[in-house]
Amino acid sequence: MRHRCVADLMTPSVITVQPGTAFKEVARLLDEFGITALPVVDEAGRPVGVVSEADLLQKHGSGTATAADLMSAPAVTARPGWSVVRAARLMRRNQIKRLPVVDSGNHVIGIVSRSDLIQLFLRRDRAIQEEILEDILTRTLQLSPSALTVDVADGVVTLSGSVPRSSLVPIVLRLCQSVDGVVDVVDRLAYEQDDLPVDARPAEEE
Repeated sequence: MRHRCVADLMTPSVITVQPGTAFKEVARLLDEFGITALPVVDEAGRPVGVVSEADLLQKHGSGTATAADLMSAPAVTARPGWSVVRAARLMRRNQIKRLPVVDSGNHVIGIVSRSDLIQLFLRRDRAIQEEILEDILTRTLQLSPSALTVDVADGVVTLSGSVPRSSLVPIVLRLCQSVDGVVDVVDRLAYEQDDLPVDARPAEEE
C-alpha cells in the first residue's frame, strides 16, 4: 500500500524569479501563467523567498520595487518524499498556502499548494473501496473479502461483516484510516472469536 507524497501532487514546472526582478515583471508573470505565487531564487536556483499576489497588493510595489522588496522570506520549503500530512501541517503552522519543493541540493524542483493537497481528499470512492478490499483486507491481512462489506460515500468508509478474531478489528480500522482520501471510518464489524485479554476488553455498561 503506497501513499502519495509531495512529489506525486506538486507542479514540477515552476516559474521562478530572482530577487532583482522588477515589480511589473513579477505581476506580468503571475498574470501570464495564471498563477498566484512565484518562488524567488538566487543565482544557484535555491529559494530565498516567495512572492504572491497578496504580497503585491499588500506592499503596494512601486515602479522601482523588486521581488526582494515584495517577497515573504525566508522561503518555507518541502521535500519531494514528504508525506502529504507533513506538508499540510507545515503550511498550517506557518499560515501559508504553498511550498516550494527542493531537492537534496536545495534547488527548486516543484511547488505544492493547498489546492494540490485537497485533491487527495477528492479521490474517487470507488478507488478507495478497491484499495481497502484488495490491498488491506485481501493482500495485507489475508482476510476473505466475501466475509466483509466495504461501503464508501464521500470518503467515509463503513465496514461491516465479520473477522476471525476481535484483535483484528483495531488493526483493520487503523489501516483503513491510513488510506489516501479516507475522511472517516465507521466500525460495524463483528468477530468470531474474542482473543483479547480480559483486562484489554472494553468495559461493559451496567
